Amino acid sequence: MDPLALQQISVSIGLGMLLGLQRERTERSIGGIRTFPIISLLGTVCAMIGATNGTWIVPAGLLALAALVVTAHLARNNGSDGGAGLTTELAALLVYLLGVLIVSVDMALAAVLGGSMALLLHFKAPLHRFAQAIGERDMHAIIQFVLISLVILPVLPNTGYGPYGVLNPFKIWLMVVLIVGLGLSGYVAYKIFGARAGTILGGIIGGLISSTATTVTFARKAAAEQALAPLGALVIMIASCISLVRVLIETGIAAPRSFAALAPPLGVMLAACCVIAGGLFFLSRNESSEMPEQKNPAEFKPAFVFAALYALVLMAVAFAKDHFGERGLYVVAAFSGLTDMDAITLSSAQLAERGEVSHSSAWRAILTAAMANFVFKFGVVAALGSRPLILRVGASFALALTAAGSILWLWPS
Repeated sequence: MDPLALQQISVSIGLGMLLGLQRERTERSIGGIRTFPIISLLGTVCAMIGATNGTWIVPAGLLALAALVVTAHLARNNGSDGGAGLTTELAALLVYLLGVLIVSVDMALAAVLGGSMALLLHFKAPLHRFAQAIGERDMHAIIQFVLISLVILPVLPNTGYGPYGVLNPFKIWLMVVLIVGLGLSGYVAYKIFGARAGTILGGIIGGLISSTATTVTFARKAAAEQALAPLGALVIMIASCISLVRVLIETGIAAPRSFAALAPPLGVMLAACCVIAGGLFFLSRNESSEMPEQKNPAEFKPAFVFAALYALVLMAVAFAKDHFGERGLYVVAAFSGLTDMDAITLSSAQLAERGEVSHSSAWRAILTAAMANFVFKFGVVAALGSRPLILRVGASFALALTAAGSILWLWPS
């Protein structure tokens, strides 16, 4: 399967959904969040087929699409529901082209396209609910994410600057796009499933957006209503588990060749935290609560703050490594992990990928940052939460820190 073709498909779907989301928010539109991705996929498939089987397919597809749009427009102006049948007719055209793609280009590629189209068609209600749930500020933030990822990123220089040559604007901003994208995916899930998302899902979404913010929110909530302490401890622990999932995702993206060496000890830590979360779930299985309002992470200010923090961590890591060797990395990790695990995770993984530090030092630095983050979040709970929440979170975090310490001590270098 051609990775470039998969990338083209992903971009096609993403741009189609973005434009469809914007169009669905306008009155009397003939297409929305499902129709526009199908239109973009139609164009992508036509171009792929035309590249190897004659360019006539592209204008033919354009003419067919134009006929559909004109028909829908005329039907809408005549008072009938012209937009309702457009998705089905476009899907029928795409299915035909997928059949051609299976024979002419790549069967696996056609399967990916077909599966993507099936998901778009099946999740009609959640997608429409998401489009209707976002407000003007949310839409503005999504457009800002497009600016961050598709406008700013491509024009940044891919060259190292600074005393140690570690300040590469393109690579720093690429990590910003990754972190904001992960947070935005959690926010989209929150908008789709709503405030009444289940406890486990609430912790997952909160961890994707920000485990620290989730900790602050539920600490305050439990302080106002002490009966929510069991539920709050569970959500905070689940969000902390998901923060480790984020760490693994970031490691896999930043250091794909080193992932097999870095992931096992981090995976064991994640498994230990999941076991702790399972115990908390058993103790609070009869509790229920709504998920608090979440903030959209696709804003300029958090992006620039993370870029500055990431650049600072890169400089600190380079300085510590130059003056104190690999052990200096642990000190930077401990301080950085207090408030943010993403920056030290990405910098440590990239150092391991380039062979500048050993795999053992890299994952130990990441795990040290995770331990510091647990300590910081317990401090937040102690400052803001109720006594029952402090006891439950303190016990669960103590077990997590014990597991992390055991991994650092027993795992072979």
